[in-house]
Amino acid sequence: MSRGHAVRSTLALPLLFAAQFALAAPVPASAPPQAGRTCHLPGAEEALRCVSVQVPLDYGKPGKTITIHATIAPAFREAARADPLFVLAGGPGQAGSDILPIAQAAMRRVRATRDIVLVDQRGTGLSGKLDCKSPPEIDTMTEEQLDADARRCIGSLGVSFSSYTTDAAARDIERVRLALGYRQVNLWGGSYGTRLAQHYARLYPASVRAMVLDGVAAPDQVIPAGGRDAQAALEATFRRCEKEPACARAFPALRTEFAELAARLARAPVRIEMADPRTAALRPVTISLRRFIATVHRVLYSQADAYTLPFLIHSAQGGRWEPFIAQSNRDSDFSADGAMAGPLYLAIVCAEDFPRLTPQLMAEDARGSFLGTPLVTQLAALCPAVGVKPVAYATPARIDAPALLLSGAQDPVTPPRRAEAAARLMKSAQHLVVKNGGHIVSTLGCVPRLIREFLDAPGKPVAAQCLDDIPAPAFQLNSAGPQP
Repeated sequence: MSRGHAVRSTLALPLLFAAQFALAAPVPASAPPQAGRTCHLPGAEEALRCVSVQVPLDYGKPGKTITIHATIAPAFREAARADPLFVLAGGPGQAGSDILPIAQAAMRRVRATRDIVLVDQRGTGLSGKLDCKSPPEIDTMTEEQLDADARRCIGSLGVSFSSYTTDAAARDIERVRLALGYRQVNLWGGSYGTRLAQHYARLYPASVRAMVLDGVAAPDQVIPAGGRDAQAALEATFRRCEKEPACARAFPALRTEFAELAARLARAPVRIEMADPRTAALRPVTISLRRFIATVHRVLYSQADAYTLPFLIHSAQGGRWEPFIAQSNRDSDFSADGAMAGPLYLAIVCAEDFPRLTPQLMAEDARGSFLGTPLVTQLAALCPAVGVKPVAYATPARIDAPALLLSGAQDPVTPPRRAEAAARLMKSAQHLVVKNGGHIVSTLGCVPRLIREFLDAPGKPVAAQCLDDIPAPAFQLNSAGPQP
């Protein structure tokens, strides 16, 4: 989640399941491949190639169009394979161009022989990003004021949010494939991108050679009903601290401190003064329960960040909130709005996911979980503003393309059980688990090599013993950082 706008700053922005499975619409006859243009994007020193593809705004009502942006990182070898790797980012709300540094790290071996194509989903990045500027007083606004500003943002965009669905995004990908002249493509999806990848593979099975899905969402997964998985990740972090002597000595009352913080914030927000990172002037900052639990949830996504959590909790319980606020703000460097397109997140989750969040499911999911119901309550307040109709869920068809599923054992939003559920609807799926991994593991250890080996021979088993060599991060015990 990005801190930028009120829509982003107050939603936990987990990935979201995609619910619409319809027959693929006819696509235009093949045209000569687009050559594209030379472009430079943040995070890459080299020149890349960019293309813009015009697609229908509403596939059911041809007429108005929207421009979809794709970035191509050409294969290093001149004799590139004919099947590129399409990269689909998460959120929903991230663009492929937003995660270029991650893609370069995870796909560096793949790029030796294949083009890497990063697609900006409609409503993100350079594909007509749905976003608003952050109010300057964001850190002192109440939750009611933040939600009111989010509604103002939504109303000011002047778009029909019903056109921003997972189904439309999947059809956009097919138009990009055709525009670039590829016969078949491989897919890498991360987080929500796994939902989009699976949907595309079901709509256009002949277009997909193989899939790599990292942080896999099951088709029947209802987000934001993620309390069970988030609590399991928090408990795992607490247990590891308790088992490590140095961490246990530094934070002997960790669980009690966490519970006391949550109880205190449930009674009333905490207001502190801290130095503005740009001006060094003291400014007020409000920490609400919603901000607290959203930050804890985000910290758990990365194992390296999760191992700072005991220190952050202990410091906050002692009245020193600055480290916690710094972590909360880290997604934005205070110089620009963050990358996540919050209104797109709302457009998709309010249509495809929130309608399935029954009172019974919400109660069961919140029971015993630190996430509770603040996010669901906020969605109930914001969803009417986007004005989208519920998208009916249909039983998904089997996917025939070979798939490599990647999971982090400590993932707070798409743990291994979600990948196992998705695999049951696939003809050929290999599932690898990184025991010391969190949410998204493609950049860790030997995983980039395994991705390359799988794509070179999708029908062969991947030898994954090297995953056990990926170490757990060190706990941060004080302000000096992680212990040696």
